[in-house]
Amino acid sequence: MLAEFAPALPGILLPHEQFYPYPKVSDRAAWQALPLRLREEAITSGEAYLDYRWPSLPATLFMDFRRTGNRTRFEEKHFARRKALGRLVMAECVEGKGRFLDDIADGIWHLCEESFWGIPAHNYIEPSLPDVQAPSIDLFAGETAGLLAWTYYLLGPVLEEYESMLCRRIEYEVDRRILTPFLSNTYYWWQGLDHQDLVNNWNPWCNYNCLVAFLLVEKEQKRRIEAVGKILRSLDRFLDFYGEDGGCDEGPGYWSKAAGSLFDCLEILTAATAGKINVFNHRLIKEMGQYLVRVHIAGKYYINFADAKPELSIDSALVWAYGERTGDADLKALAASSRRADLDNGSQAVHSYPLRYLRYLFTFTQFDLELETPYLGDVWLADLQVMAAREQPGSSKGLYLAAKGGHNDESHNHNDVGQFLVYIDGKPVLIDPGVEDYTAKTFSSRRYEIWTMQSAYHNLPIINGCMQEAGRGYRATAADYNAQAEQAELSLNLEAAYPKAAGVGRYQRYFRLKRTAPPFVEITDDLKLQKEQNTLVFNYLTPLVPKKEADGSVTLSGAAGPVARLVFSGMDFALTTQEIWLEDKSLKEAWGEKLYRLQLGAVVQKAARLELKIYRHQEREKC
Repeated sequence: MLAEFAPALPGILLPHEQFYPYPKVSDRAAWQALPLRLREEAITSGEAYLDYRWPSLPATLFMDFRRTGNRTRFEEKHFARRKALGRLVMAECVEGKGRFLDDIADGIWHLCEESFWGIPAHNYIEPSLPDVQAPSIDLFAGETAGLLAWTYYLLGPVLEEYESMLCRRIEYEVDRRILTPFLSNTYYWWQGLDHQDLVNNWNPWCNYNCLVAFLLVEKEQKRRIEAVGKILRSLDRFLDFYGEDGGCDEGPGYWSKAAGSLFDCLEILTAATAGKINVFNHRLIKEMGQYLVRVHIAGKYYINFADAKPELSIDSALVWAYGERTGDADLKALAASSRRADLDNGSQAVHSYPLRYLRYLFTFTQFDLELETPYLGDVWLADLQVMAAREQPGSSKGLYLAAKGGHNDESHNHNDVGQFLVYIDGKPVLIDPGVEDYTAKTFSSRRYEIWTMQSAYHNLPIINGCMQEAGRGYRATAADYNAQAEQAELSLNLEAAYPKAAGVGRYQRYFRLKRTAPPFVEITDDLKLQKEQNTLVFNYLTPLVPKKEADGSVTLSGAAGPVARLVFSGMDFALTTQEIWLEDKSLKEAWGEKLYRLQLGAVVQKAARLELKIYRHQEREKC
């Protein structure tokens, strides 16, 4: 798709001196025309970093990751430096009085003095300290280059007058760490240029930052053309891994760095070629944007399969621009509803990423805040095998069901084939726990020792003591989806999702949302097993407090009282409840102090059937 533009680059790529994507600090009229609220936000945010004490990043802190597996201690200080510089730069652009330049100079110098612009978790070469003679491009080396490139572009003339060596230092460091290595090598796995293996969000995320480094810092047109051509070929490799449904198997938490970073690339390519590269009307690009609408539940809740938190704060300016460019009214409406909620809550959208902050500032007045949230009634992503359905299309009220098939070798995979979520009135009832803070274990051979990655801590059964295992062969088959006014249904064969030791001959799981009176969600498990005696433990995770009723049903209650009633039938079982106390910071922020796991245990012969019906509490009472 994109590589076809490469031969035309010599005639369409604007020279360095003609590329003017956003106003520079010297264009005072443009900056002073911004709404007063935005200017005050930017200046106040920058003022927090006047006389800033830049965090120290000693060698022993870098080595801490290899020694302990902890990522947080180094990364907090690494990202704090970049956040400070980004906000100082934007404050100076808005105010334009030179008040922030001393701190900006210190920030530039600190970043340029770092031995490695990436993070310890991405330093794959032994020993634990980086080799400064062999710079590598990871997500955050690229991101640092992008930050310095925008600083160089926005403040260049002012920095030349203030202290020209700062500009020379940026040119030197960006070239030796990013530009020359990028042109010299094809072995960066995220480029996808020397292999056919999967690439993920790293591809557009790294490519975007390399792209802006070339467009904003590199002056030699031949090198710029070569680099852009390479980036176009690499982005095509990213697009090759997307199905026609545009679904992101990394989950909505990575959408802004996957489809969103691709959009950043496409938008700046369009600007750098005076509109000659423009693929926003391509069907796949549109579908990749629409994915975010399709996995939206209500408010900040999104379907959090894979490494995703249940709540997501979307970049409303990015989502609006994506919808504007692709002609997607639903995407624009989602952005508008998010912006409206932020304004109502007094939230600021001060980004550390310059492009996204610039987009926010200069598109702020374009939003139509009257657009209503697009609550889609039925969703089917055939390539991902993800379905969603709500009781009342166009509203967050009522029951909501999401379910997935797929396989257990997805990017940021959890062993969760056959997983489902249930929400009521936009609030979680049966859940996916999400993901803990990343550590050395997260992306290692020990990933599935982490409980949140295991099928037993999803709404899935343990069969004869076996959980699901990792690998593309552990998958759902025969996905059959159907949606009508009165019902949405997905059925999956899940026998291949479990190892042979589980002894599963046949496992059919049905997910239904019934738009009846009363409405309910129904999950049916139909199994044929190979052993004479088989043990089954069905697991269900909830943030609500469970209570077993006299009739065998389970009431789930929140702080305001009962929310849902779970009714089980079809087999005899023993019900137990486990409290899962949360220690991880991210999980506690999402769910509070603990979750509950309902476990239905049974010993069965060669066949088993379990039906679960989930009602709103008051509607169940009417039955």
